[in-house]
Amino acid sequence: MHASVFEECELVAGQWRLIPFFAKSPRPSYQTNNARSEELAAKATFRDPRKRGQRCIIPARSFDEPNWESGKTVWWSFRPTDGQRWGLAGRWNTWKDKDTGELVESFTMLTLNADAHPLMSRMHKLDPKVAPEQHDKRSVVLLESTDWDVWLRAPLDEAQQLIRLACVEMFNAEPSPEGAR
Repeated sequence: MHASVFEECELVAGQWRLIPFFAKSPRPSYQTNNARSEELAAKATFRDPRKRGQRCIIPARSFDEPNWESGKTVWWSFRPTDGQRWGLAGRWNTWKDKDTGELVESFTMLTLNADAHPLMSRMHKLDPKVAPEQHDKRSVVLLESTDWDVWLRAPLDEAQQLIRLACVEMFNAEPSPEGAR
């Protein structure tokens, strides 16, 4: 992590569930916790934050994903191999309640197709009604600390290049101590 990332940046607590400008309430009726990075430009919910360059970094020590290889849900915990925190790529928005004037900060976490990733493709349950080649396994977008400044400040086309799958060597992944939940 280098100092320039924190110059003119602010740490903001926000709701994990992006609230689009057109929402009638701070709790959209549809899922906005995660955003498919491939669809950001096309989806009205995420289009404006993308155009305005409202990128954020979500700090994380770990994240959990369900593995169904045994036929049952076994939660796996993913941690960085270097012991540091991860920065997850995200988008943010400030929503204004038209009735009260209240401002609500919110964010979403970017995901990317992980069908070909040797580790992340093993997570999540397969839908038996869908052909194997039509499954869409997802992974969070991990940002290395050396890329944080680019993610936050670079022009859109340069920042977009950071939306990629992390190499397996970045993960310390294993079934969580709680395992099946």
